[in-house]
Amino acid sequence: MKNTLKYSLVVGLTLLGASSCNRDLLTPIPQTAVSDASAFSTTTRVQTQLLSLYGGLKDGNFYGGRYVIYGDIRGEEFINELSNLVTGSDVWGLNATNSATAVVNTWYYAYLAINRCNIFIDGMAAGGTTVVGADASAKYIAEAKLIRALSYYSLLQYYARPYADGNGSKPGVPLRLNGIKGVGQSNLARSTVAEVYAQILKDLNDAETGLPATYTAASDNTTRAHKNTAIALKTRVYLSMQNYASVITEANKIVSATAPFKASTGVANQLQPDITTVFTTYANSESIFSMPMTSTTGDFPGTQNQLAYYYSPNVANGGIGNGEYSLNPKGIIAEPTWTAADKRRSFIKQSGTGATVKNWLVKYKTASPYTDWVPVIRYSEVLLNLAEAKVRSANTVDDQAVALLNAVRNRSDAATTFTAANFATSADLANAILLERRIEFLGEGLRNNDLMRLLQTIPAKGTVPAKAATETNYIWPISASELALNTLATDN
Repeated sequence: MKNTLKYSLVVGLTLLGASSCNRDLLTPIPQTAVSDASAFSTTTRVQTQLLSLYGGLKDGNFYGGRYVIYGDIRGEEFINELSNLVTGSDVWGLNATNSATAVVNTWYYAYLAINRCNIFIDGMAAGGTTVVGADASAKYIAEAKLIRALSYYSLLQYYARPYADGNGSKPGVPLRLNGIKGVGQSNLARSTVAEVYAQILKDLNDAETGLPATYTAASDNTTRAHKNTAIALKTRVYLSMQNYASVITEANKIVSATAPFKASTGVANQLQPDITTVFTTYANSESIFSMPMTSTTGDFPGTQNQLAYYYSPNVANGGIGNGEYSLNPKGIIAEPTWTAADKRRSFIKQSGTGATVKNWLVKYKTASPYTDWVPVIRYSEVLLNLAEAKVRSANTVDDQAVALLNAVRNRSDAATTFTAANFATSADLANAILLERRIEFLGEGLRNNDLMRLLQTIPAKGTVPAKAATETNYIWPISASELALNTLATDN
């Protein structure tokens, strides 16, 4: 890919501590460049190369903002207010084209992150391992593989048919596993969805083996990959594949059999007592992996990429954002079982009166330059992944699944407790878990994934009609830039 070829290995000037990776070091913008020959010549340079991989992942055009936003606005929970193509009105309208900003940029930045990982892995094999030693090298490569796996998983959610459609036999994305440093390497056919998922799982399994169990600094346990990060992401990946037995196997590694649910190995991941603290005290035991932001230039998402910019109302309406997307009055906020006493209702702000009333998501509260940390995966997701897998694997009203659902609901709504008697069938319990996911992860980018993996129709919203799984634009077309440069690529 031509754009990817522009990027060479980089190394920043900031020195790294031996035991900690502070969040302001995970910056996507390098301060100086070095040649390939010296990029892996010292321990500091290798470490900085590693941190640049996180910088690529957390770019505002990728997991630092827009990827997450698109995952929500494709669903039914939001109403577009400004009809701005730059901020995803076509994504919301389910009519994005090959040349759309979202389609081209998400593809580009995801593959940029992947190529950085590939170049790093190649560089370690070529000499970096000798510089840092075998033990450190194994950990660093494991981090690179986890980032690569997450990037490939992210691409599949938008550009490929869900695994359930043909058991992974449909076209996925080009599977690039070697670093591109020069021209003439663009042509590569799309691998199947199953082949890409197989590579994702191989990378995550390798990552689980090579990653440290914990880090000394609490912030590193949220901002850098550890063993539980790989395990947690595998529960998401297997759920997307409808491989429920494997979701259970992985989740059982970090979820105790009974409440209070907690990881017994590695980082002591567990729910925070108060959901609101998850989005104010970012380095916490529930946030398994997050993209950290600071006010340092280049270390926040950038113009029109920020979560609060999209979801919070403007200043005139009591917010800190641009009022791009209000909450759909017929969406999840209208759900009667989501009670007024639920603490997650505190993430909703109302503006206007009478016919002008609008509701906004204010889960992200930091004003410009919008330094809220971006959640990648939380422990509450692992609990609900396990709950759903338990139900769907046995087609029963599973007692542990009910307990896991209660753990998430009771944390925010102590007055609501489910029992097995509340669910006449396993389908009723599965639907309750899906409903809980809509409440719990509102604004965290998971709604698209949940609709896709089950081949569910994207519900109607505002002026946009429902979109069935068989219709055009249920998934995105392939980036026009890729099609122009890669003669072996086919469109959706």
